[in-house]
Amino acid sequence: MVVEIIGFAAAFTSTIALLPQIVKTLRTRSATDLSFLMLANFLLTSVLWLAYGLMIDATAVWAGNLIMTLFSIMMLGLKARFDHGEV
Repeated sequence: MVVEIIGFAAAFTSTIALLPQIVKTLRTRSATDLSFLMLANFLLTSVLWLAYGLMIDATAVWAGNLIMTLFSIMMLGLKARFDHGEV
């Protein structure tokens, strides 16, 4: 039981990591300072962890990374929409 609590706590805290950046990007309507490569790597990492979590049937791993994948896609979309500089 303690292991599951730790797993879900880790999934929750890592999942909310992008929320402040999403909110800031939406408020400022600017993504110029965000690195495309970092966001793309974040997406790839989330997809790989999602696949791994599904393969080993670890709910905390796949559920957290499903949300991270969606947030990563959202951030890349915001980067594409609001980036006024070069990729």
